[in-house]
Amino acid sequence: MEAERLIEAGRRALADSRGALDVMAEAWQAQALARTVGSRLALFGPMELRGEARALGEIGGGCVAPDHPAVLSRGTRAAQLSQIADVRAALTGLALLLGEAGIALVSVACDTGEDGLYWQCIEAMDAADESLDRVHGLLRRLAERERERDGPYGGIRGPAPSAAGP
Repeated sequence: MEAERLIEAGRRALADSRGALDVMAEAWQAQALARTVGSRLALFGPMELRGEARALGEIGGGCVAPDHPAVLSRGTRAAQLSQIADVRAALTGLALLLGEAGIALVSVACDTGEDGLYWQCIEAMDAADESLDRVHGLLRRLAERERERDGPYGGIRGPAPSAAGP
């Protein structure tokens, strides 16, 4: 499945989450998707992005999924990733997903009275925040790449061709 569709499915699932365990499961799904996108871009993405993408692919790799039926029965959405057709759009959507996951995790951490769940939320928030920083770095590198390619005048190179001919 294409990255943008998976990211949108993750955003919908996170928005529909009810309860702390659902939010934790969706935050874990978002992190797994961020790692997978990072790994895919590290292998097949533009050369300028590969180092930063590799770092994104390694964030939170030691995190264990919560014992949540949705995660246990379906696995990760990230496993369905088949392509990244538009790198910029995928990274922009991933940034939104990670930001929304972070906000949802803050809410769970504030509302829980369970010490273990609180610390799981804190760890998940740290991973989401670090991933979001990496995604923003990738977006900056893409913007720099486009500026270098287009030149100082935004892609204008010489006089515009005339419809009347030379």
